[in-house]
Formats: sequence, structure tokens, C-alpha cells
Amino acid sequence: QVQLVESGGGLVQAGDSLRLSCAASGRTFTSYAMGWFRQAPGKEREFVAAMHWSSSNTYYADSVKGRFTISRGNAKNTVYLQMNSLKPEDTAVYYCAASETYYTGSAYYSSYPYSHWGQGTQVTVSS
Repeated sequence: QVQLVESGGGLVQAGDSLRLSCAASGRTFTSYAMGWFRQAPGKEREFVAAMHWSSSNTYYADSVKGRFTISRGNAKNTVYLQMNSLKPEDTAVYYCAASETYYTGSAYYSSYPYSHWGQGTQVTVSS
């Protein structure tokens, strides 16, 4: 079984920064991509960012482009999300996800390629 564990969430003010981390544990697996999604109260879960390991291509939602950066860690199946210039509308539970299936890059904007999900970490941005 695979577990993804997120950390780094918290309560910050608008304009501040946070760095989320996600690490996998459990059985050994090979991921082709890892991503971040978020879900605000009363809203559907939405894509935030993803990174395709083989190409090192990164993908971002328009709402976070230029403010958030996804990167991979040195340890296998580890990913980070650096969030700068945070806004109140970034408030949500952030989920890490990993895909064991190879897709072309654009697929990773959706949730279906991801077979493993973390429990989420709360990010709250006050105005």
C-alpha cells in the first residue's frame, strides 16, 4: 500500500509564502508524475500544479501561474509546492497525488491519472 503524506500547511496572511511537502511511503512504486490539487469549502477539487518526471515539464493552473512552483525532491516520489504571494482565494485543503501511469502531459491537469492521494493539508490565507 502507498501512503502520501503532505505537510507544511498553516495560517498565513495575504502576501506571505508557504512551502508544502509531500512524501510517499509504503510499497515501492514508480510514479510518472506527481501533482497538487486543492479544494475550498463548498467547491469542487481543482488542479493546482503537476510535474512530469521523465520530461521535467511542469503544469500550472492559470490562477497560480507565476506565484506557485512545483519541484521534485531528492528522495524518490517526493514533491514540493512553493507558494508565494498567497491570496485569500488560495485558502483550501491541498492534496498531493501520484500517478503510476504514463500519460501525455495534458492529462495531468485532470484527476483521473492519479492513483494515490494524500489526506490533505489545510492552507488558510487571511486578508
